[in-house]
Amino acid sequence: MDGTTPVSENELLFEELVRSVHDCAPIEALELADRYGERIGLSGITLHLVDLQQRLLVPLTGGPALDVDATVAGEAYRSETLRLVEGDGELSLWLPLRDGADRMGVLHVRAPLLDEPTLRRCQALASLLTLTVTSKRAYSDTYVLRTRTRPVELRTEMLRAFLPPRTLGTSRGVSTAVLEPAYELGGDAFDHSITQDVLHASILDAMGHDLVSGLTASVAMAGARGARRNGADLAELTASVEQALVDWLPERFCTGVFTTLNLSTGEFAWVNCAHPAPLLLRHGRLLEDALERAPEVPLGIGEVLAAEPRTVHRIQLEPGDRVLLHTDGVTEAHDSEGRMFGPERFADFVIRATSADEPAPETLRRLIHAIHDHQHGSFTDDATIMLLEWHPDDGVPRPRLG
Repeated sequence: MDGTTPVSENELLFEELVRSVHDCAPIEALELADRYGERIGLSGITLHLVDLQQRLLVPLTGGPALDVDATVAGEAYRSETLRLVEGDGELSLWLPLRDGADRMGVLHVRAPLLDEPTLRRCQALASLLTLTVTSKRAYSDTYVLRTRTRPVELRTEMLRAFLPPRTLGTSRGVSTAVLEPAYELGGDAFDHSITQDVLHASILDAMGHDLVSGLTASVAMAGARGARRNGADLAELTASVEQALVDWLPERFCTGVFTTLNLSTGEFAWVNCAHPAPLLLRHGRLLEDALERAPEVPLGIGEVLAAEPRTVHRIQLEPGDRVLLHTDGVTEAHDSEGRMFGPERFADFVIRATSADEPAPETLRRLIHAIHDHQHGSFTDDATIMLLEWHPDDGVPRPRLG
């Protein structure tokens, strides 16, 4: 006896599936997964991806789309937990598909019986299919075609090519974002990334609503990413964005906020370039003006390059704090009678969701829909929201905000 554990038939089947999906086209990977499901006793599987506006869950292999707000499938997506339903002589299991912290859709599994080993295999299958979709959508339009309900405008196509996933994070912190109008974006954009223990996040609002607006936001994002990946601090990063805009788009400018959150210590740093001030939520309330600072001019104005560097502001967060970044299209959204959505309603929406322990991505999904409904479905300006959370669990005491 060499002490090794024998490999079961089901393990060999799963290993075969993992090896096979690498060489498959996007839909062929689902067909392989369906055959694997049959061999482990499942009646069938269907993968649903969420559409661009997070209103529908669209089956990749055909069939009706499911409403995120009114179905069991949508409940699994919204809550990020599995849901089990019994009916028609078999069990129906809905598993959320998540790439890290980013919600992608749900996997529907049908089976006459679901014991614990089979449930674990379904969860492993959901994880594998999530990784498969993530890797293959980088070079295939198959998934994009399924998740758009209508064509996007040229400027939107260009800008969306630069955007990162909606959500990313670790056990200590999360950044999540939404933006509308999904199919007619002008110049709003967001970016986020994690480097070791630091969460980087930025939000941009370029002047105008034309193709060059999207190009302006894209150049600003590229300038920020290049600087970040070269190890620049916030002041250097902002200067890099400034230089990129002056060099390549001298007649255009944009506003923006560039931030870092140290996930170990909770230090939050930011540079605000003529943008609406971030909002700080703590213990179920908005801390008025906590992140208000003296205004600075927009990005892209050449005279700034010869002046003093941008000011980097710093504060110490407390565990559980949430920071909201937004463009003016959020708070200035107005209905047919001119009533603004407003910063108070904006902050109160997030506070109520926090009290209900709602996942941050779900809070922003509902919030952007509430702004959409406030304007009766018509966005007069881009509206972008980012929500940053810090929630360490090491119990280390930290200083309070002064």
